Amino acid sequence: MGRRKYYTGKSAIHGTGVFAARAIARGELIGVFEGVPTETDGEHVLWVERADGEYAGLRGSNGLRFVNHSSRPNAEFDGERLYARRGLRRHEEITFHYGPDWDDVS
Repeated sequence: MGRRKYYTGKSAIHGTGVFAARAIARGELIGVFEGVPTETDGEHVLWVERADGEYAGLRGSNGLRFVNHSSRPNAEFDGERLYARRGLRRHEEITFHYGPDWDDVS
């Protein structure tokens, strides 16, 4: 197994954030969001579109639950997998866009 690609720490964006533990290349898998199924929205819930077009919620249980929102994200989820949208520098905070309800939030 290779070195861990991310770590959690104090964020300038909000509370706890996720940061690159090393340089990460564009398109590289950062990690997989892990959690328990939920039907209730709330903190640390990732909504994943299923094959039937419905959405399934996962209440996060690993460090990726702390990925903060950005209107200019540097990562994106494909299902539960988080990928770098561009090259990331070591110690750079990893962000993704939470969805259309967050369009007015930096």
